[in-house]
Amino acid sequence: MIKTSLLDEWIAEDVPYFDLTTHLLGIGKEVGSIGYYSRDPITLSSVEEAEQILRRFNLDIVQTAESGGKAQPGEVFLKAEGRTDDIHRAWKVTLNLLEYSCGISTRTAKLVSAAKAVNPDIAVLTTRKVFPGTKAVSINAALAGGALPHRLGLGETILIFENHLKKLGGYAGLAGKLPEIRQKVCDKEICVEVETEEDAFAMIRAGADALQFDKLPPDMLKGIVERIRAAGSGARLIAAGGVNGENAGAYAGTGIDAISTTWIYFGKPADMSVVIE
Repeated sequence: MIKTSLLDEWIAEDVPYFDLTTHLLGIGKEVGSIGYYSRDPITLSSVEEAEQILRRFNLDIVQTAESGGKAQPGEVFLKAEGRTDDIHRAWKVTLNLLEYSCGISTRTAKLVSAAKAVNPDIAVLTTRKVFPGTKAVSINAALAGGALPHRLGLGETILIFENHLKKLGGYAGLAGKLPEIRQKVCDKEICVEVETEEDAFAMIRAGADALQFDKLPPDMLKGIVERIRAAGSGARLIAAGGVNGENAGAYAGTGIDAISTTWIYFGKPADMSVVIE
């Protein structure tokens, strides 16, 4: 759920004082309704937050749907009634939120569906590569689409990248450091990003709990995963880098435990409109 203080910020950005157009036309006191619909099939998200904004403008919700549900083209999934000036003040704030959020949730649902069609048990994770200032909406939308965040912030999980290794003397240096790390944070798993089979086995021998394979094509990754499984390793295996809605099924077929993707965040907003009566 997005914080109410953030909703208030968005309202203040778009309507800092009043709606000049509606005021000059003199139609503000008339009663009307506003209904939201999409021109394409979508997975809904941030509907509850849009409702909160509408209520902040004293509008009554008369029809709604839940985030995570589906909406078909032309189907009104959210409708409110009230004064015309309040409707016009709430219009763009809510529509912008729904368009961008539902764009992300719809792409997420597409990727999740493609991956689980091949491997029903695979986890779909999202990175923290969101545009600054949009994290709350992005995470909200990813959850509605059926994914989970890989890590919400740097203080949440241990994920060791190449840039860290440069200061440790490579994978060999990291191997010597892992016992110390594990002693300090025994309740957390240690994940290491790798790019080759040799590095993967080195980190497994060193005691890494999870491996994240960066930008390996599915056919190459499949062979590595098979050999790791054959060796009896219980390390969790994640594919990251370049995973999208078109190749998610191929990655899911490699035998990995999870895919981590940024793809869902970048694309067109949902094509939505409103009917004001």
